[in-house]
Amino acid sequence: MTKGTFSLGRRHSKTHTLCVRCGRRSFHKQKATCASCAYPATKMRKYNWSEKAKRRRSEGTGRMRYLKTVQRRFKNGFREGRVAPARKRGAAKPAAAPVS
Repeated sequence: MTKGTFSLGRRHSKTHTLCVRCGRRSFHKQKATCASCAYPATKMRKYNWSEKAKRRRSEGTGRMRYLKTVQRRFKNGFREGRVAPARKRGAAKPAAAPVS
């Protein structure tokens, strides 16, 4: 008969647990699928109607262990196992223009 406060106090079982892929508490135990990332499906769950959710998990939101070094390596021509070429003494700092 009562569907309100009394019923809400009787809930003890957890439907969702932690997901191994995204780490959120969105893995439905009975369905065995994640509501956030759709694990164990191969493709990640993402929809264009939720721009903010896409932004939260996009590239550049984590540590970027590999990507953060790429820009610097690109600037130097991806050289590896070689000594950097010697810099010319005169080209290091431009001469200050005289104020008249």
